[in-house]
Amino acid sequence: MIRTLTAAALTAMLALPAYADFEYRSSNDDVATVMDRLEQAVRAAGAMVVARVDHSGAAEGVGMELDDAELLIFGNPQLGTQAMQEDIRAGLFLPLRILVYRDGDETVIFWQEPEEMLDDLDIDDDAEYLERMEEALETFAEAAAG
Repeated sequence: MIRTLTAAALTAMLALPAYADFEYRSSNDDVATVMDRLEQAVRAAGAMVVARVDHSGAAEGVGMELDDAELLIFGNPQLGTQAMQEDIRAGLFLPLRILVYRDGDETVIFWQEPEEMLDDLDIDDDAEYLERMEEALETFAEAAAG
């Protein structure tokens, strides 16, 4: 029994760093309302919306069910280009993305921290543009949460 609990605790502790790379906010509003606020905040900040992906709508289109989930892909070339100038492979992760999905009684606004997202590339962890990306993501998520 103690070995099982110890193994379970160790497994849980080892899994924690993977979740440390992500941030989230919650809202009591539905996914569409939260996503509308998110898109409005991104546009108001002068960033470019590349796409709004309706995952649940796509699932419905092929006869499958999925709880409400939408993804907003957006960016600011003044920031993203700097990352790609340091390491062109950053283009695999950019533009930025925020996922909004329904989880029980709440809507979750979920994203990956830019510093962690680009951590395995030749990009300085202290780059000023990474901090600006993170601040923008947090600001947009707060606006979306309402």
